[in-house]
Amino acid sequence: MKPVSILLTLAAVMTALFLSGCATLSDNYGTPPTSAAREAMLESIHNEAPGDYYIGRRYFKIDYKFWGYIRRPGQSWSTAKLVMLNEQKHLAPDREKNAIGTDNGYEYKLFGKFSGDTVYEPASNGFYPEFVLTGCELISTAPAGIFKTPVAALDPTRRVIADPY
Repeated sequence: MKPVSILLTLAAVMTALFLSGCATLSDNYGTPPTSAAREAMLESIHNEAPGDYYIGRRYFKIDYKFWGYIRRPGQSWSTAKLVMLNEQKHLAPDREKNAIGTDNGYEYKLFGKFSGDTVYEPASNGFYPEFVLTGCELISTAPAGIFKTPVAALDPTRRVIADPY
């Protein structure tokens, strides 16, 4: 083989390996919700029963200590607050199972209240509202997507804090 054809073959193999790696990451963390899926999610939010509870979406990041996003029933995810969880009255579901972060992306019905305090989270250099958890129920282990960029948002190792939409 001529040196030029060896270089071209090597370049083709390297390109194929690079592109296959990119596809794998996308497959692991999904794609943005389609407009039909988003409409279905908005319809289900609209049909949530009012009450004295919250809807929570676990948002686990290895480097950060916040718990996830919490919103009132019937409100869109864009109104949700990223919170620090006070577990003095009830442990978070993953902590109860001694499996921190294994419920990343799960959706819960949460009982409790916002304390009115804010808590500093040093890794993100941010202040987040404190939610005092008194109970919870699992709603879904695979709920509809709420992030425009799910690959970055849902990867626990990436230092990206995404806002739901």
